[in-house]
Amino acid sequence: MTDINNHINQLQEKLQLLIKEYKQLQKDNKKLQKDLTVLENEQSAKNILLQQLEQKVTAVQITGGHWEDSEKQAIQKKIDTYLKEIDKCLALLHA
Repeated sequence: MTDINNHINQLQEKLQLLIKEYKQLQKDNKKLQKDLTVLENEQSAKNILLQQLEQKVTAVQITGGHWEDSEKQAIQKKIDTYLKEIDKCLALLHA
């Protein structure tokens, strides 16, 4: 009978240890989720800042006048694309 009681006591101790570990893992998981949310928000803010800086760089390049031929061609293609889209929109409006 003592053997069975010993086994039961050992199982109870192991179970208690597992419960403690599980609770700690839950706490760690919540903390990691909060950290992840903070990091995602920071990344989003940095992406917005990066886009704004890229727009500023493009604006400076346009107003600065120091362009390479490939840059001029790329910008001209963009402008041509925008003009074609505008023409299509105007055609739809007049139809």
